Amino acid sequence: MSPGCGAFVTIWPAGGDPVVIDGYAEMPGRGYGEQHFGEATHEVVFDYGGDTRQLVGYGTIATPGGFAGLACASTQFGRLPWALLFKPAIDQVERGFPLTGGAAEYLSFTHEAIYSWHPDSYRILHHADGSPLGEGDIVRVPCLADSLRAIAADASALYGGELGQRIAAGVRAQGGLLGIEDLQAYEAVARAPVRARIGDWEVATNPPPAVGGSCLAGMLLLLERMGPGADPGAAVEHMVSAQRAILGYRASRLDGAWQALPCEVERMLELADLGDHGLLGAPSTSHVSAVDADGLACAITASAGYGSGVMIEGTGFWLNNSLGEVDLLTRGVSGLTPGTRLASNMAPTIARRRSDGAVLAVGSPGAARITTAIAQVLANFASREMSLADAVSHPRLHVELAASPGTIAFEPGLPVIPMLNLEPRPFDGPSMYFGGVQAVHWSPAEGLHGIADARRGGSVASV
Repeated sequence: MSPGCGAFVTIWPAGGDPVVIDGYAEMPGRGYGEQHFGEATHEVVFDYGGDTRQLVGYGTIATPGGFAGLACASTQFGRLPWALLFKPAIDQVERGFPLTGGAAEYLSFTHEAIYSWHPDSYRILHHADGSPLGEGDIVRVPCLADSLRAIAADASALYGGELGQRIAAGVRAQGGLLGIEDLQAYEAVARAPVRARIGDWEVATNPPPAVGGSCLAGMLLLLERMGPGADPGAAVEHMVSAQRAILGYRASRLDGAWQALPCEVERMLELADLGDHGLLGAPSTSHVSAVDADGLACAITASAGYGSGVMIEGTGFWLNNSLGEVDLLTRGVSGLTPGTRLASNMAPTIARRRSDGAVLAVGSPGAARITTAIAQVLANFASREMSLADAVSHPRLHVELAASPGTIAFEPGLPVIPMLNLEPRPFDGPSMYFGGVQAVHWSPAEGLHGIADARRGGSVASV
């Protein structure tokens, strides 16, 4: 998790109601003047499953809400002292930590475009010869341990304390929008989740103003109406149809619909629940899932976008490029009022089985592939009755509609053919492009078990 991120925390206590704590990024710029919106940015292009375009720089940094969201969750549901939660991370940062395979792969795509223009980022993530760090290389981030200690001592240190003032001053000095007024005004928000029923499972996920959870719920509802498919070919056809319908609706009706978003989401879910896929047809994200022996489930997804490349001197904080994610801000930032929560693909999700109280916490990084990755895992597990391990490792597909004609990107092992005016785009093997689903399941009969997606080198811990 990047410290300059936004985050969502979905929590479902056994015997209680689920809640989503929204600690996502906000539009900054209080007291700065709209004429500066869009300044101090530059476009980069890199190869990440195909050409990916992003804006980076000081002007792409949104108000980071990740720590505020985690603090809110800790206050309401935590059992350990806030400061104690930071100790493992601080110890690891002080020793230096090895770059994981997934992070190394991502860095190989983005190091030149995103992490080379800023001197502190460049020094930390590159060897002396200019090559990026690779898997297993030790990453050392100066000053980060001290910043984490400050937040551990007082969760508001980032939101008005000395740390926050240093970050805001550093951003504004270079023409960015984030100011101390934005940090001081930030508050995490508890929201009622979007809910959907799939067979014997009740699913709770991220609601508006995020769009990822609503799209996930829409896909699951459509798949429930269509059924799991009698054979692999039919299963692929159903998944492509559901993705094409929901992602098409999103592109035409949801993206950029700030004021009308709740109504549009409600309409989309009504159509999906009717099975009306014909009508509907009109990357530094991290995830952690946890379930305890009492059935309390928690799913946390945090993101700094693709990263702004900016590290404020003396803080060790890499900051987000949430104002530069062109696929989420299709109309740019012009007209957004400071304090507006930004749109997000993130969808930390919890599913609870009505018959026996079994619970599944699941989520994924992966930008636009977050919703499709989680939808496929849930469909495989809940509808097709795969084991959780098989559901996570099963080959995935993703419908891409950004260019015409659209395509179906897919991993080997799926019988994908041209359909719905979409052309197949095969990958050579399993790829981090299709997310990195982390899932934990608890049931009265089987107890606890967790699965980490090999696509991004995840891991499982039991305490």
